[in-house]
Amino acid sequence: MEHKGEVAIQNLLVQINVKAKGTAKLLIVAGKPAAITKKTYGRYVPERYDDFAWENDKVANRMYGKALETRKDNAFGIDIWVKRSSKLVINDWYKTGDYHTDHGDGMDYYSVGLTLGAGDIAPYVNDSVYYSKNYHNWKVLDNGPLRTSFQLGYDEWNVAGKPVKVVKTISLDAGSHFNRIQADYTYSDGADLPAVIGIVKRAEPGVILMDEKQGIMGYWEPEHGADGITGVATIIPGGKVKMNTDKVHLLTHTLVKGKEQVVYYNGSAWSKGNEITTANEWFKHLDTFNQKLNQPLKVNVQ
Repeated sequence: MEHKGEVAIQNLLVQINVKAKGTAKLLIVAGKPAAITKKTYGRYVPERYDDFAWENDKVANRMYGKALETRKDNAFGIDIWVKRSSKLVINDWYKTGDYHTDHGDGMDYYSVGLTLGAGDIAPYVNDSVYYSKNYHNWKVLDNGPLRTSFQLGYDEWNVAGKPVKVVKTISLDAGSHFNRIQADYTYSDGADLPAVIGIVKRAEPGVILMDEKQGIMGYWEPEHGADGITGVATIIPGGKVKMNTDKVHLLTHTLVKGKEQVVYYNGSAWSKGNEITTANEWFKHLDTFNQKLNQPLKVNVQ
C-alpha cells in the first residue's frame, strides 16, 4: 500500500514481471494478506550527523543533514553505498560504523565532498553552481515494503540575488537501480530558474555517455582499486536537453519554469554486484530503463 504521507491508502503496489508487449491479469480476492519481505527502507540517522539514508534490494544512498555543515568533512550531494546483497543493510552498517570496508554485502567508497555527487540538482547561474546548505527538515511518506519515499526540505538561500527554497521528494522502488527525484523550487518572481543535475567527475579517465536527445547521462567511473567500479547515471524523461562537463561535474542543464516541478531519475550500479559489470551493460540498462519511462505499462481496472 502507498500512502504518500496521507492516512488513507492512495495506491495499491504490486511487483510483477511483464515482458515487452506482454500482458498479465491479476485478481483481488478476499482473505488474510500473505507476509511480504520488506525490500525498501529509509530513515533519518541522527546518530551520524543527521544523515538521511535509504535503500532497496539493489542500491543504497544517503543525503547529508544540518549537523554535518559545521564539520570539516561536510558534503553536499547524493552519496552511493554499493551493495551486492538483496538484504537491507543500512541499520547494520550504521550500528557497526564499519561501512568503508566490504565484509561481503558492499561498502561506502563513493566520494562526494562539496559537489552534486551522484545526481543531485542545484541552480546554475553565470556558469556557477549555487549550492544550498544541507537539508534541514525531513518527512517519510512511505517506508516499504515495495516503495520508500520521503521529502527533504532546504532553507532559503541566495541564488545570484534571488532568494530560493526547495523541497526534494525522493522515491525508490524494489528491484530498481533508480530513484525518482522531484524538486519543487520556490522563489519570488515567475522567471525561469536555470538548474543543473550533476555527477561528480573523477580525475582518472572513465567512460561517459551524454545523450542529449534522450536525456540520458551515464558514467562508468574509473576503477577504484580492489573496490571495483561504480556506474552512475541521471535521466530526464523526454530528453532534448543540453549536457556538458566542467572541472568538477558531468552536467545536464534544465530550467525550472515558473514554479513547476523538475522530475528526473538518478541511479547507480556496482561492478562487483554480480549484475551489471561493464560500461556497455550499464549504458544498455539506462536505455532500457528510459524506454520503460517513455512507454509505461498500461493498467486497466475492471
